[in-house]
Amino acid sequence: MKGSRARAALLSVVAAAAGLAPALAAAEDVKEVVKKVQARYEETRDLQADFKQTTKIEGFKTPISSSGRVYIKKPGRLRWDYREPNVEEIYVKGNEVMMYVPEHKQVLVGKLTQMAASQAPLQLLQGIAKLEEHFDVETTPGGDRREGGVPLLTLLPKPTEPESLRTLARIVLELQPKTYFIKTVSLHEISGNVSTFHFTNLRANTGLKTALFDFQIPPGVEVVKAPTLSPP
Repeated sequence: MKGSRARAALLSVVAAAAGLAPALAAAEDVKEVVKKVQARYEETRDLQADFKQTTKIEGFKTPISSSGRVYIKKPGRLRWDYREPNVEEIYVKGNEVMMYVPEHKQVLVGKLTQMAASQAPLQLLQGIAKLEEHFDVETTPGGDRREGGVPLLTLLPKPTEPESLRTLARIVLELQPKTYFIKTVSLHEISGNVSTFHFTNLRANTGLKTALFDFQIPPGVEVVKAPTLSPP
């Protein structure tokens, strides 16, 4: 289950950055809104927010609930802190990932390119990616709308890799009215697992210090190479 939660957290790099991609019914409206969202994140230097996560794992009746705080800073820095029910910390610097699990006295190290289903969100935060190059954006079937009349939206990853390597089926987004920052995101994996993140207390451009993202391995902690999170 921890592997699924870690996968969800890394996929949420997709979410956190891609918070990101509203669309209206007409194609021209989709392009216009995505342009505004792109501009919003290009002017965002850093972000922080509290999150609550619910993960439904295929084959298990009871969802897993977690909570914590996430921090993002340009270029390409992310810190994802789980506080409940267990303490875990995930640090991303460029393509390097470190997962600290105090309970196990272990630090897992690996590459983002091997552990996440899409690199587009982090590239967006770095100012080098365009959402429409990586996702097909459309209104969610049923035309459901939430606060402020903003519709739920779906991001469909474009087929840029072999189908056998794909893990992410779609991302469903609920956006903050007016600001276009992410409010809720659901990550639907091909396996049937669904992780939903609800973000609150979001603050942008507060001047987060780089030191917040620098992890020092504690004495006596084992360093382990993280397995590649991919379908069996």
